[in-house]
Amino acid sequence: MRIFLIKLITSIVVSFTAISNVYALDVLEKEEIGKFIREYLIENPEIIAEAQAALELRLAEQEKIRTREMIAGMSDRLYKSEGDVIIGNPDADVTIVEFFDYNCGFCKRAMNDMQEIVSLDPNVKFILKEFPILGEESLEAARVSMAVAKIAPEKGADFHMALLGGGGRAGKDKAMKVAEDLGVDIPSLTTALEDDTLLDPVSVTYRLAQELGINGTPSYVVGNEAVYGAVGVTELLLKVKNLRQCGETTCS
Repeated sequence: MRIFLIKLITSIVVSFTAISNVYALDVLEKEEIGKFIREYLIENPEIIAEAQAALELRLAEQEKIRTREMIAGMSDRLYKSEGDVIIGNPDADVTIVEFFDYNCGFCKRAMNDMQEIVSLDPNVKFILKEFPILGEESLEAARVSMAVAKIAPEKGADFHMALLGGGGRAGKDKAMKVAEDLGVDIPSLTTALEDDTLLDPVSVTYRLAQELGINGTPSYVVGNEAVYGAVGVTELLLKVKNLRQCGETTCS
């Protein structure tokens, strides 16, 4: 509210200054106009609420346009990054990008949401982006995941489900055990883990998240919108429906 009032007062001052410049108002006339504005706002305080609502709508629309343009400009980094696991139909007409951390409790719930969505709608796919932000163990788990994607990409989806769906904290040891249980060649995996460039795609994801204002998991990109938090099946499917209907996640 304080920021809004500052903007409102600034707008009035700018308008008042413009009038003064055009009409060369004298001191008395300026005082009369200022007094009129003050009294009018005091007598009609609802105008402030109306103006605030209008300003919030305008700012939201500007942010929507900014995000749409930003997402369009990062298409390759969002949808074609090396090492991303794909869940669902690879040829789907709608793609949901999810930022996740293997030690995020809400991501475990979001995994169930994802499974339900791809079951209900065979024309949706998820692209999963490693976004380890919950400590060193998360980074270790992400590193093993990237190594699995490198040497056994066909096992990437199963590895993701098994590690994220398991109990307790996920770190290197647990991730290696999951990989071993899935039949991944451990000597080859160990060698892959030594690759200094293995986490380069994760660095790309960090930059994407920063640009999109994502600082928690799970978060999504759906169409031209960044979505924050585990919003659930119903909301995500509504956005998918709207994308097909009008090309936007929210149809007017």
